[in-house]
Amino acid sequence: MRKSQLIRLLVGIACGAVLGALMGYLGKCSSGTCPLTATPWRGAIYGAVMGALFGFSFGPRDRK
Repeated sequence: MRKSQLIRLLVGIACGAVLGALMGYLGKCSSGTCPLTATPWRGAIYGAVMGALFGFSFGPRDRK
């Protein structure tokens, strides 16, 4: 994995985790049936996974 790919992936994971944690903090679900917004920790985990998938979806940018 190249350095640019790794940076892009880590940025995607970090952004997803922060956004997921914010959604979990601000949009609490009282019944617990909404996995993304049930708790800030669970929102951060789901957000990080989605950020990783988003980062991987771009593929390698610089090809030789």
